[in-house]
Amino acid sequence: MAKLDKVFKAAADLNASDVHVAPGEPFILRRLGRLRKLKSPAQSPEACRQLIFELLDEQQQKKLMADSQLDFAYAVPELGRLRGSAMMHQKGLSAAFRLIPPEIPTLESLEMPGVVRNVLDYHQGLILVTGGTGHGKSTTLAAMVDYINARRPYHILTIEDPIEFIHPFKQGVVNQREIGSTTWNYANALRGALRQDPDVIVVGELRDLETISMAISAAETGHLVIGTLSTSSAPKTIDRIIDSYPPKEQNQIRAMLSESLRAVITQRLIPHAEQNQMVLALEILLGSTQMANLIRDSKTFQIPSMMQTGKKLGMQLMDDSLLALYQAGKITAADAAANAFSPDKLKMRLKT
Repeated sequence: MAKLDKVFKAAADLNASDVHVAPGEPFILRRLGRLRKLKSPAQSPEACRQLIFELLDEQQQKKLMADSQLDFAYAVPELGRLRGSAMMHQKGLSAAFRLIPPEIPTLESLEMPGVVRNVLDYHQGLILVTGGTGHGKSTTLAAMVDYINARRPYHILTIEDPIEFIHPFKQGVVNQREIGSTTWNYANALRGALRQDPDVIVVGELRDLETISMAISAAETGHLVIGTLSTSSAPKTIDRIIDSYPPKEQNQIRAMLSESLRAVITQRLIPHAEQNQMVLALEILLGSTQMANLIRDSKTFQIPSMMQTGKKLGMQLMDDSLLALYQAGKITAADAAANAFSPDKLKMRLKT
């Protein structure tokens, strides 16, 4: 058993989401979104190196030293898997570990509204899950894959960095590819995917123009493509995609995106008012003829208004989700305001 396994098990017992190992510091946990230091000795640079290297095979160790960083997965018996990210910096070698739940979550357990299940019934198009780092995008992707896998005889191809949840075959077939071990990069895997008869393609991160372009093309040519972006709102997601293209190509991508976009689900994890768990706030944009016209005509500034009027369809602005969570007693007024796009307006609504 690796020495860090005990730390990981302690973190799981404390319901922590992350573990940090850094030279000159004790072990650090992230719980309910906040860092806390354990009462353990400060780790020397050499101790950190040994602790991290113990989790890696020889090839991973060489890659870490060559690239000065490495993303990897690690499994602890009777605990589950962790997503690790190691890096070299001025004080030595550090790593951050994300604890992955041992069981694949369901959309119901994540309290996703029914409209999310509805968009997964599409046979083709683009579904984007967005939000900041550490706000549960990978968990939502896993729940979406499980939902489709349990209900349809589809070939689901995932491209991940690294693989987090392991999906068994249910109604469908799930093939999972990992960046660095079974494929070079997202774009390379996407090129191969189009020849591998997938019904659903899941892209762990749309991180560059080539990957974005291939994902949209796949969505246009008859596949359901689900991917993530690190953006803070649905309208900003649209702008981010369009702005990643050269100006002369942006009109074309507006047209393509307007036709293929099915939904943008932006999420944010907020500490529960009782400080015992995290609560999910959601912003939901749904594709429609009117929404497609706004995207095609470069009127994304009108998207929030369209989402406001589309509540009956299941659309939702982040500030409305925060207000509902506060009114349900799930989050505090301070946390609601701190996470709002329009804090002053939300504070007024909280008082009414």
